[in-house]
Amino acid sequence: MSHWIITPILLPTLLGAFIVLSVRHQVALQRVFSLVGLSLLLINALGLFVYAQSGDIWVYELGAWPAPFGIVIMLDRLSALMVLLTAVLAMCVMLYAIGSDWDKRGKHFHALFQFQLMGVIGAFMTGDAFNLFVFFEILLIASYGLMTFGGGTRRLQAGTQYVIYNLLGSTLFLFALGTLYNVTGTLNMADMAARIAVLEPEHTALLRVGVVMALMVFAVKAAILPLHFWLPESYAAGPAPVAALFAIMTKVGAYAILRMFTLAFPQDSPAIAGSYDVWLLPVIVISLAVGMIGILGAKSLSKMVAYAAIGSVGTLLIAIALFTPEATAAAIYYVVHSTLATAALFLIVDLIVSRRPQWQDTIREDRPMPQNGLVAAFYFAAAIAMAGMPPLSGFLGKLLILDAAVGNWWLWGAILITSLIAIMGFGRAGSLVFWKGYGLPETDAPAYEHPRQPLAFVAIGALMAGIVAMTVLAGPMHRFAIATAEQLYNTDAYISAVINNTMEESMAHEKDGSGHAPVDEHLLQTEGGEHGTDHPQEATDGHAGESH
Repeated sequence: MSHWIITPILLPTLLGAFIVLSVRHQVALQRVFSLVGLSLLLINALGLFVYAQSGDIWVYELGAWPAPFGIVIMLDRLSALMVLLTAVLAMCVMLYAIGSDWDKRGKHFHALFQFQLMGVIGAFMTGDAFNLFVFFEILLIASYGLMTFGGGTRRLQAGTQYVIYNLLGSTLFLFALGTLYNVTGTLNMADMAARIAVLEPEHTALLRVGVVMALMVFAVKAAILPLHFWLPESYAAGPAPVAALFAIMTKVGAYAILRMFTLAFPQDSPAIAGSYDVWLLPVIVISLAVGMIGILGAKSLSKMVAYAAIGSVGTLLIAIALFTPEATAAAIYYVVHSTLATAALFLIVDLIVSRRPQWQDTIREDRPMPQNGLVAAFYFAAAIAMAGMPPLSGFLGKLLILDAAVGNWWLWGAILITSLIAIMGFGRAGSLVFWKGYGLPETDAPAYEHPRQPLAFVAIGALMAGIVAMTVLAGPMHRFAIATAEQLYNTDAYISAVINNTMEESMAHEKDGSGHAPVDEHLLQTEGGEHGTDHPQEATDGHAGESH
């Protein structure tokens, strides 16, 4: 099983390179290789997800260099869930892109798609802050090409804005990493957590600067106000399958906040206290309000869904920013729902655009489109899920978040009021697009062409089936979320799996002639005494970890 942990990163990397070098001119072959590769990725992700249910934290050492000096890939319940979610989303989006012929509208769609997956999955699995930056850059480079795929003035303008804004975020990330390394002397997340726990008081001011800069970077990726300006136009102008795949992009920022601010930068740490706990939640609530009000005020369906993505991430981040196991469990449930619902809405909007050549995604009445009833059913089901109305998983997710926020009346008010605004916005748009046209007078204009896109409907149906499955299986899913949150907050187990266990195996392989392993006393003092246990394997649920 050992090398299977690295497979989700290697598979899209090798496949993307192969497509560029060997079949870049044959779209049919690109489709075959993409679907086969995504099928293998989905099987591998499902296997790793099952593998992670043991509760163990698995470590893969690249080049057999132990942490904190070498690069490590991590697998626990949270990372396994995010990899599986990415694989499911990627398969559905690819089916839609093929079924609607989006992949024929430009060059290198399939290769860029694979490299995008490499960056996203790598960000979910890395155990090193610098390699989190590396994977951020990989996914951003691929997204630059995908954002402008198919050409067009509007798309190019939105892509340019997207590139500039994210390059500024990348620059800030380098500053944050440099500051954190200057203070802690490491960028391995587990090692950083251990060193911050015993940091001298005179170094905490500079550490807080680095923490705030890192939080700002993750806020850019998650589109938190006021760093959200890149998202509405970029997502609305981009190709629909790309926007649907980007539903996981904002979750990378949310994941980074959840991972690093529970492990290395917890609110209750004396070295961190006061750096972000006062202002983070209010800013997130404002982001939620802006996103949901944007749904009500949008003049186009694509802009409406883009603002819905901002509002959805705001709801998710409220749960994350509470930094309690109960709220984190609610966030883990909601992140899956939010990703599926956002992607489904972007694809549904593209179905509408292809059936309304005159008005496309403009929110106004028009004659009934081909397959009006089926498209309307998809739209209203996805809108109900996104707005958080019963009986779908969005309602259950928000209910879990409200339960975790008991006593915070202003959070309750923000979530409930913005949900009502979202319902009004989705209802207004749906009634104009699907119902008002029945009252329009007959014209001599030719009937709209009936696009034949069965595979596109299958892809959207699969996403909606995922939302229904989350509703039906809410109990088991929530129990899994609780176990994942408990593992996430058990930071001693994470640190022991990465540092102590890999160090022990490294010394076992490097024994000197006397039969004793060479010991770096400073390293042992830093990583043994700071962890608070002489037996790191006892801190885990089962095995402390597995090194390769």
